[in-house]
Amino acid sequence: MKPSPFDYFAAHTVAEAAEALAAANGDGKIIAGGQSLMPMINFRLVKPTILIDINRIAGLDRIELNGSRLKIGATVRHYMTATNSLIERHVPILHDVMHHVAHMTVRNRGTFCGSVCHADPAAEMPMMTLLLDGTIIAMSVRGERQIPTSEFFTGSLMNALEPDELVTAVEIDTLSPDTGWGFEEFSKRHGDFALACVATTMRIVGGVASEVRFGMMGVGETPLRLVEIQELVEGNALSDAVLDRVAETLSTILTPNTDIHASADYRRHLAGALARRALRDAWKRAELCGGRVHG
Repeated sequence: MKPSPFDYFAAHTVAEAAEALAAANGDGKIIAGGQSLMPMINFRLVKPTILIDINRIAGLDRIELNGSRLKIGATVRHYMTATNSLIERHVPILHDVMHHVAHMTVRNRGTFCGSVCHADPAAEMPMMTLLLDGTIIAMSVRGERQIPTSEFFTGSLMNALEPDELVTAVEIDTLSPDTGWGFEEFSKRHGDFALACVATTMRIVGGVASEVRFGMMGVGETPLRLVEIQELVEGNALSDAVLDRVAETLSTILTPNTDIHASADYRRHLAGALARRALRDAWKRAELCGGRVHG
């Protein structure tokens, strides 16, 4: 199919983009990479009256370290995130995850922030932003608004942005050097959307897990940050008994969909298996990293 007719505007400042978006009265769309937006326009799932291109806005293509937070600009491509030294040093789990994102052509054009805004519950970036206590920085003619990820993902392909707001950056936590991490994803082919995925981080303090984070995707209408699993692991040495409780809890709290790719029962089974692997990896890395930092 072909898209409905639309106008095009190339903004050179954030203010210009915000003004154009406000003037569109809810019918404008921001474009940076366009890897999700353009297929939707071509199938007429969305019919904007104007596309506002933000690629010419200076400064939005940066990844910057601000204290314990990393700021990822709105035009930072996936390949830039995958090869950035700050990400590799301060958020190694994200550095690894990037190699699972889509395929090379998509990674060359698609953007980190665009993926977060698209809010696909089976995409890696929304889950990672939630896992790392992200903040979405949105701008409009009314000024800046900072939205925590706990409030940003409202449903499948739905977010909390107002029609006149554009995202200029996403901020995420960095990880301390003694943090271990695990990431496990299952898809039919490398780069496809995951049927289920687990990401987790932890430190080991006094022989037990501390500061545990546990996220999932592909098993709900939004990316998930599972406090129940964090609490099960927190304060315990990782053991088969703990992992059994994690798998059992996941089987009761997850409500995945059944679709042409997998049944809900299969996704619940995958969740337990992937959680065991990811938590074991995180524990092993925390032991190793803790030895390097404190040894």
